[in-house]
Amino acid sequence: MSEKPESASNVAEYTVSEISGALKRTVEDAFGHVRVRGEISGYRGPHSSGHAYFSLKDDKARIEAVIWRGSMSRLRFQPEEGMEVIATGKLTTFPGSSKYQIVIEQMEPAGAGALMALLEERKRKLGGEGLFDPAKKQRLPYMPHIIGVITSPTGAVIRDIIHRITDRFPLHVLVWPVRVQGETSGAEVANAINGFNGLERGGPLPRPDVLIVARGGGSLEDLWGFNDEAVVRAVAASRIPLISAVGHETDWTLIDLAADVRAPTPTGAAEMAVPVRADLQATVATLGARLAAGMSRCLDRRRQTQRALARALPSADQLLALPRRHFDETAARLGRALQANTQKKRGQFDGCARQLSPRLLQQRFREKRREISVLANRLPRGLEVFVGLRRGSFDRRAGRLSIEPTARLAERGRQHLQQLERRQIQAVDLIVDRKKRRSGELERLMKTLSHESVLERGFAIVLDPSGAPIKRAAAIVGGDDLTLRFQDGDVEAVAKEASERPSRPKIERSAPAKKPTVPSGSQGSLF
Repeated sequence: MSEKPESASNVAEYTVSEISGALKRTVEDAFGHVRVRGEISGYRGPHSSGHAYFSLKDDKARIEAVIWRGSMSRLRFQPEEGMEVIATGKLTTFPGSSKYQIVIEQMEPAGAGALMALLEERKRKLGGEGLFDPAKKQRLPYMPHIIGVITSPTGAVIRDIIHRITDRFPLHVLVWPVRVQGETSGAEVANAINGFNGLERGGPLPRPDVLIVARGGGSLEDLWGFNDEAVVRAVAASRIPLISAVGHETDWTLIDLAADVRAPTPTGAAEMAVPVRADLQATVATLGARLAAGMSRCLDRRRQTQRALARALPSADQLLALPRRHFDETAARLGRALQANTQKKRGQFDGCARQLSPRLLQQRFREKRREISVLANRLPRGLEVFVGLRRGSFDRRAGRLSIEPTARLAERGRQHLQQLERRQIQAVDLIVDRKKRRSGELERLMKTLSHESVLERGFAIVLDPSGAPIKRAAAIVGGDDLTLRFQDGDVEAVAKEASERPSRPKIERSAPAKKPTVPSGSQGSLF
């Protein structure tokens, strides 16, 4: 049994785990709490576990960074790729990959300049998409029935808005509670705007006529959630008119540019949303009084005009004087006219009565009877003459309708049809012969141009494993599987490297060599 050789050195030995643990303790003891300034790199948002992994770098170095889920939820802004930040945390090592990293507990933008640069860049991007176009702004309704407010339910802002609306014009107010500060504030505000727009009119939850997004004043970092791109897009896409009331009058965010109206304060937003009911009532009362006074003056003017017109019109006696005289004269002539008309009608009646005597009627009956007898005697002769005329006309037409002209016409049509059948047969035979000659020419041309004719002359085609032909030697690499296609079959081959290929022997032309027959599917090598 061999003994373990003794080491030539007295330096202590460590295992990998021991040295990694010692390095971890040394780094954590020496750098227990540090502040690091750098640019965020490789940020892809929180992991599904809620943790975020990225790097901090400057122009010379790079350090890995991690933010655990608890610290991530406490950040007051949303980290973005390329943002310069100041991270506070502790350094540690990860023994599994021999790397050191900073575990960030707090992180803030590196001064207002970085945030302003990011804000300006985002403003240019969204402005270029037309989200701030004044032509797309909607007008606020003059008399809304329902107002939707998006803000924190516990702050003083919502109480100021409700108190102001109650003082001016009490309406139904719907509050969508959201966080107005922190990492999730932007997403919550955007979801609230989209949620209000998704409500149906006449549904169980009424849809607001105007929206107010409100928050109290604060620093640029506190208001950063209202610069979120999702919030700006939701505001620009809102079909409900929206008032932005974020911060004080000197505070500006991107939501102010996308909103239909910007209010300097949340209380100002409430004043813009609703009118003053007392002012409206006073205005209505004033307008009612003016309407009543105007109607009274109008009636007085109309009454005066009617009186003036009445004085200009003639009296009833003057208007009826001429018709009354005409009526009296007509009534005086009416009696005499009736008597004269009666006498005239009596004379006409007597004349008609003399013409209607029995003797005169009998004489007229006898005359009509003689006329009927004469017509009855003439009727048989007239019928004979009419039938004779009709029979002669029928005979003449029957003579013109003999069968001989019809037979001659049918014979000419039959001959013409036979001639067309002969011409058809000749034309079909001619076309068939022409097509046969053309088919033979194309078949000969196809055989001439086909690669099979080339193979019959002793050539071969080199194919790759997919069956495609290889046109250049540069496309072949040593060790490639190839297929050589001859006229009578295919041969599998393997390409060799250029250095392994033997020198080409000189071929004597005196006597042609007999071509070896290689069965299809045999293995070989390409030289």
